Amino acid sequence: MTNVNSNNMTDAAICEIAPNGVATITLNRPDIHNAFDDVLIVDLTGKIETLDADPLVRVIILTGAGKSFSAGADLNWMKRMAGYSHGENLADSRALAKLMKVLNFASKPTIALVNGAAFGGGVGLAACCDIVIASDRASFCLSEVKLGLIPAVISPYVVEAIGVNQARRYFLSAERFNAETAKQIGLVHEIVAGDELAARGDEMANILLANGPAAMHAAKDLIYAVANKPISDAVIDDTAHRIADQRASDEGREGVGAFLEKRPANWSKK
Repeated sequence: MTNVNSNNMTDAAICEIAPNGVATITLNRPDIHNAFDDVLIVDLTGKIETLDADPLVRVIILTGAGKSFSAGADLNWMKRMAGYSHGENLADSRALAKLMKVLNFASKPTIALVNGAAFGGGVGLAACCDIVIASDRASFCLSEVKLGLIPAVISPYVVEAIGVNQARRYFLSAERFNAETAKQIGLVHEIVAGDELAARGDEMANILLANGPAAMHAAKDLIYAVANKPISDAVIDDTAHRIADQRASDEGREGVGAFLEKRPANWSKK
């Protein structure tokens, strides 16, 4: 296991890379329920960008230390923001928006292991991951309106996950809901017992490791290329080009060859 953190022993986000290429980022502020501030936002953004650019990293897992996944904004940070000018607030918001964008559009598969409460921006982090597995003890809340705020920069990803109809309820009510409800509305893919969460995360990572790295990246791009678009001639032609490109790639040839020869694919041949 390789630790890729700085020399700061109080790192708010711990990052480790296993020999199989699975990187785990653990939000590490359990005493304040892994709430984030401007420093953590920049640190977490940088770690995700670094992992995404590392060819040895195949899968990225995001989870929280202690009882919570993330309670959203740190109260001390919010107190500081109360004295900010509009320009300073805008810069702060753009930094958080960048974090969500970097996580959502990472080229590597991402897994959120929601180990406990996910409030506000914590819901956004989960919504930005490709696969969301929650503990049966997890709870969720889009709590912003209780503070006179709105879930602005996380909204594109949360609405994409749960749909407009559910967003109209939970953005406005700020109700707390459990993992089962989160699964029903599309935020969570799977629920497991709390003591099985890490093991299930490893199982899912191994499933992803069996797939072509470039193909998974291309599959993520494909989703955004066709989602919510009419099935036009342009979309049809684009999809034809995409599969032709993938078939002709070294990875595509290796994958098909391995299947026909009934052997494991060697993705290092890509």
